[in-house]
Amino acid sequence: YPDYFSIELGQKIKKYQAVLEGRGFIPISLIKLTAASMTSFYIEIEINAPRQQVWQALYQKERWRDWNTFLFDGDASQPFQAGKGVLLSLRRLPQEEETEFEATVTLVQPGICLSWVSAIAGFRNQYVFELQEIGVGRTKYIHQDTFSGILSRAFLPFIRADEQQGMKRMARELKRYVEHR
Repeated sequence: YPDYFSIELGQKIKKYQAVLEGRGFIPISLIKLTAASMTSFYIEIEINAPRQQVWQALYQKERWRDWNTFLFDGDASQPFQAGKGVLLSLRRLPQEEETEFEATVTLVQPGICLSWVSAIAGFRNQYVFELQEIGVGRTKYIHQDTFSGILSRAFLPFIRADEQQGMKRMARELKRYVEHR
C-alpha cells in the first residue's frame, strides 16, 4: 500500500486538538495540554470507502478480531457509549501477548469521532479516532494517541516505536478490510 501515513508530534497535535475542540468534538475539560509531560502520535490514511462504512467497522468493536491485530474487544456487552467503561486489549507487536485495559469512552459522534481515555496513577492515555469525508466514497481516517502523566516519561521509551507500528498496522488493516468488503 502507498504510504499515506504521517506521524507528527508537538505543534501539529496541539493544532489538531484545537480544531477538534473548536468543532465541539472534545470538551475543553478533557484537553490538558502540557507540552512537557505529553506525547502524541498521529496517523492518517485515506480509505476508498464511504465514511459511514468506515465508521461501522471502527464502531463495531466486537468484530475487530475479523480485521484488526492491534486493538481488541474485551467484553462485547459493553458498547461504546460516552461516559461508560469498556474493556479492551491491545497487541503492539503481532507476536506479543495482549495487554488488557479498562477505558472510559469520552466521545461518540456517529460517523465522525470516537474517543476514550484509560488511566492508572501517573499515566494517562487518550485515543481519538476521527473520520473525514474527503470526496465521494473516500474517507480520511485519523488516529491520535496521546500519553500524559509523570509515568509517561518512564514508559514511552519502551513502547514508542511499537505503539506507532501498531497504529500504522491498524490503519492499513482497516483500509484493507473496508475496501474489500
